[in-house]
Amino acid sequence: MPHAGWQDFRFDGIGTGWEISTPDPLPPGLRSSLLDEVERYDATWSRFREDSLVTLMSRAPGQYQLPPEAAGLAALYRQLYTLSGGAMTPLIGESLERLGYDPHYSLQPHGEAAPPPAWDAVLEWQGTSLRTTAPVMLDIGGAGKGQLVDLLAGQLRSHGVKDFFIDASGDLLNGGPEPVQVALEHPYDTTKAIGTVPLGSGALCASASNRRAWGDGLHHVLDGTTGAPVRTVVATWARAETAMEADALATALFLVPAEDLDRNFRFSWLKVFSNGSAEYSAEFEGALFT
Repeated sequence: MPHAGWQDFRFDGIGTGWEISTPDPLPPGLRSSLLDEVERYDATWSRFREDSLVTLMSRAPGQYQLPPEAAGLAALYRQLYTLSGGAMTPLIGESLERLGYDPHYSLQPHGEAAPPPAWDAVLEWQGTSLRTTAPVMLDIGGAGKGQLVDLLAGQLRSHGVKDFFIDASGDLLNGGPEPVQVALEHPYDTTKAIGTVPLGSGALCASASNRRAWGDGLHHVLDGTTGAPVRTVVATWARAETAMEADALATALFLVPAEDLDRNFRFSWLKVFSNGSAEYSAEFEGALFT
């Protein structure tokens, strides 16, 4: 609990646990509205559901109309796709399924690592309009959970809730001005921390190769140019104004030199490498344990 005496609203959504903390209990109507928004988002974007729009896209090419939040996703993913030379792509779902991270959670590779198709070869995505020329498996996991955090924060604010703290299993958003001390999870031991950081108003999102790992060195952070897991980076943290941007940049830090991201985004960051070393931006306020 971020503040003593605050009330927690806990639930599961999009395959993970959520906790929304507020000074006063959320009324039942608002709780239902938040859960409805989570369900709506999941029904659109989840590649783990048979009835989702994303699953429909994987079966047949065509013209698809997406909900309003798609415009923000399209712009951010396109920018990061370009900056990464195709390493960060919303088409990575096909590569993930090939390595066993499929809707059935088989965790059994169906072949060797292979890159997904190039964006412009199969996909036209402008705002809320998306056209595919072949079946594609979208996976917006690099930014989607963060975006959903922002959407729920918008609902809270629209109902007059000014102070809140959202914890979506590592994607954090502090809606109030009072800083919250956050522990940075050790990438090799989830019971330990490698440091702490004070999170004021804004978002802090983490990405780590240990969070969804299986098999012999397989995990969910893939390089879109090869379809293979990233080996050099093991954990990242990004602080930004919105959770969607922080979430996307935490993923991008696995794939793009930090200085390239610094030139294009206002954020602070920490990156931990597989050899035990770490890099961080001058603006990343926190303490790393030695």
